[in-house]
Amino acid sequence: MATIYWTRTDEAPLLATYSLKPIVEAFASQAGVNVETRDISLAGRILAQFPERLSEDQKVEDALAALGDLVKEPHANIIKLPNISASVPQIKRAVAELQEKGYDIPKYKSQPEGEEETADRAKFDKVKGSAVNPVLREGNSDRRAPEAVKSFARKHPHRMGAWVSDSKTNVATMASNDFRHNEKSVIMPADDKLTYQLEANDGHVITLKKDMPVLKGEIIDGTGMNVHILANFLRAQIRRAQRENILFSVHLKATMMKVSDPLIFGEVVKAFLPSVFPKFESKLAAANLTPDNGLGAILDGLHKLDDATAAAVKKAIEKDLAEGPALYMVNSDKGITNLHVPSDVIVDASMPALIRNGGKGWGPKGEENDTLAVIPDSSYAGVYQAVIDDCRENGAYDPATMGTVPNVGLMAQKAEEYGSHDKTFQIPVDGVLQVINSAGEVLIEHHVAEGDIWRSCQTKDAPVRDWVKLAVTRARATGDPAVFWLDPQRAHDANLITKVNEYLADHDTEGLDIRIMDPVAATKFSIERIRRGENTISVTGNVLRDYLTDLFPIMELGTSAKMLSVVPLMAGGGLFETGAGGSAPKHVQQVEEENHLRWDSLGEFLALAESLRYAASDDNDPRPSVLADALDKATATLLDEGKSPSRKVGEIDNRGSHFYLALYWAQELAAQDENSELKEVFAPVAKALSEKEESIAKTLLEVQGSPADLGGYFLPDDEKAFAVMRPSAEFNEIIDGLKK
Repeated sequence: MATIYWTRTDEAPLLATYSLKPIVEAFASQAGVNVETRDISLAGRILAQFPERLSEDQKVEDALAALGDLVKEPHANIIKLPNISASVPQIKRAVAELQEKGYDIPKYKSQPEGEEETADRAKFDKVKGSAVNPVLREGNSDRRAPEAVKSFARKHPHRMGAWVSDSKTNVATMASNDFRHNEKSVIMPADDKLTYQLEANDGHVITLKKDMPVLKGEIIDGTGMNVHILANFLRAQIRRAQRENILFSVHLKATMMKVSDPLIFGEVVKAFLPSVFPKFESKLAAANLTPDNGLGAILDGLHKLDDATAAAVKKAIEKDLAEGPALYMVNSDKGITNLHVPSDVIVDASMPALIRNGGKGWGPKGEENDTLAVIPDSSYAGVYQAVIDDCRENGAYDPATMGTVPNVGLMAQKAEEYGSHDKTFQIPVDGVLQVINSAGEVLIEHHVAEGDIWRSCQTKDAPVRDWVKLAVTRARATGDPAVFWLDPQRAHDANLITKVNEYLADHDTEGLDIRIMDPVAATKFSIERIRRGENTISVTGNVLRDYLTDLFPIMELGTSAKMLSVVPLMAGGGLFETGAGGSAPKHVQQVEEENHLRWDSLGEFLALAESLRYAASDDNDPRPSVLADALDKATATLLDEGKSPSRKVGEIDNRGSHFYLALYWAQELAAQDENSELKEVFAPVAKALSEKEESIAKTLLEVQGSPADLGGYFLPDDEKAFAVMRPSAEFNEIIDGLKK
C-alpha cells in the first residue's frame, strides 16, 4: 500500500488540515493509499528537542528528523504545507503557551548563562528560522501555475491597484559594503575541511568554525556587511522618506535568514529611534530587551526596567516616532508598525503586495501612501525596482492577459542557505576573517569591524547539475525561454555561470532558448514578455526562488498559494509543496474572533493530485491516478463555480470550500469509467452529498460570526479544533463512513 506523508504545520494551514485531511484520508483509502501525519509544526519541533523534560504522554517524535531521512529514500511521497519559519518572538510565544499547557520547556534566553542555558539555546536554534525546508528539500524546485488556475485567473482577474506616473514609491539599497559587493567565492578543487577564524587586530585568534567538510566541486562563499555604513545608509533613508513625505518601510527575511536579518532589523530600529539608542541601550540590554526582536518586544518588556527608566524610554520612543517619517504599518488599527516584529514584514510577500497595490502602503492612520522600501543588501533589490519602474511607466499588469513566470529553483541539499546557519557571525572584535583549508591556505579573507555581519554558504555540485537538468527538461516540455538569473559581477554567481555552461553541454539544447542574464536584465526581459502574454521560465538560486515564486504569482493570480510546487527528490521520491503563501496568522485571528477561515486550500488540492499520481506510478496501481484526474476536474469546477473561500464572515469559507471539493470530487469519480470499483464506491457518496448540499452548506455558514475556541494557537486542542473545523454532523457522517 502506498503511503502519503501529510505534514502537520502551523496557523491557517493547520486549521485547514483539521477539515481537509479527513476528506483526503477517506477518498485515498478507497484507492489503496494510506495518508499519515507527521508533525513539523513549531510546537512539535520545540517539544521534540526536550524529551528529557517531558512525561511519557507528552513526548513527541522528532518528525522533522524522520522526514529528513525519508526524503533520501527512493519512494518518499510527502505533502508539505507552509510552516512557521520562527523568529525569536514567535519562539518565545510558543514556549509560553507550551508552559501554560504543562510542558516543562525552558525559557528562550537571548543571552544564555552557563552550560545548561547554552545547551538549551542550541536546541532552540535548531527550530529557529527556516529550519524545515533545508531538511526536506533534497531536490530542486519546480514551481508553476497550473493551467486550470491560470485560466481561471484570466476569466476572473483579481483587483490590481492603479499606478500613477508620478508615484514616489521606490526601493532604497546600499551601494557598497553590503553582501553583494563584498562577496568572494571559490570552487573547491578537492574534498577538504575548512576552518573559519577571526584574527583580531591584537593578534589573538578566535576559531568560529573548525574542520567543516566540503566536497570537490562545491562553491564556497564569504561576504560581510559593514554595520557602520549600514547605519549611515539607514539614517539617510529615514531622512529621505521624511523629505519626500512618504512612508518608511524595511523589507527583510528575518525568518529564512534567521541570523543575519534580525541583526539588520535591529540596526533599523536603532536608526529610527535616535533618542532611545544609545542613551538607554545598556539598560535595555541588561533587561534582555534587544532591538533585534523589534520595537514591540521592547514596549512589551518595559516592565523589566525600573519605573523611571521605563517612563523615559517610552517617552523617547514616542518622541522619535512622532518626529520621524510616517511608518509603513502592519496593522494601523492596533498601532503595529513595520518595526514592531522582525517577522511581520517579509520581503518576498511584502514587496509583491506593495506593487500589487499600486505602490501604496498603509500609514499610521490607515491611509494609503507612497512608500520608500528599504532593502539594505543590493543582491536582489534591483529586481523590485525594475518592476516598480515598469509599473510607473506602463501601469499595472492585467491578470486577464499577462503571461506567467514559472520557476526552477536551486535549493537541494541546503544550496544557498544564506544568513541562516552556523556559518553566519556577528563579528566580536576588529580583525581579519579568514576561511582556511586543511593545508593552511587562505581561500577567502575580509577585513571586518566589531558588529559587522559576516556570512558564508556552500553549494554542492550535485544539486547544480540536477538544477541545470531540470531547467532543460522544463524548457523542452514547454517550449518557453529559460533564463538563468545570474549576475556575473557577483563572485558566487560567476562561479555558478561557469558550472551552468559546463553542464548545459551535457544536454541536448538544440532548438531551446536558454539564456544567462543578470537579475535586473532578466526581470526586464520577463516583464516585457508578461505584458505580451508570453511565458518565461526563471531559473534561479534559492533566495530568488523564494522571492520570484511570490512576486509573479501575486501579480498573476492574486496569491502565491495557488502555485503548483513539485520537488523531484534527487533520490527518486517526490516532495509536493502546497504553494508559497506562508502560514497566514491573520487568518487564525479571524477564526478566533469570527469563526471564519479564509485560507484557500487550492495549493493543497494541486499538490495532492500530483502526490496521488506519484503514488500510482510508484506502486504500479492505476487507482490513485484516477483519483488525481478526478480531483483536478473537481478543482476546476470549484474555481468555476466560485466555491473558493471568501474573506468576509457569513460567506463561504475554507470549510465550505472543502465540502464542495468533496462533492465535486465524488461526482467526478462516480461519472468516470476508467475504474468500475471507484465508480461503484463513490456513486452513493456523490448522491448523499448532493442530496444534503443545502443542509450542509447552511450549517457551515450558520456557525460563523462568533468567537471560536481552538484551545491554543501554536498547539491547538485537537478535540476543540476538530469541533470548530468539522461542524457539520451530516457531512462528517458521509466522509467518515467511507473509511469504515
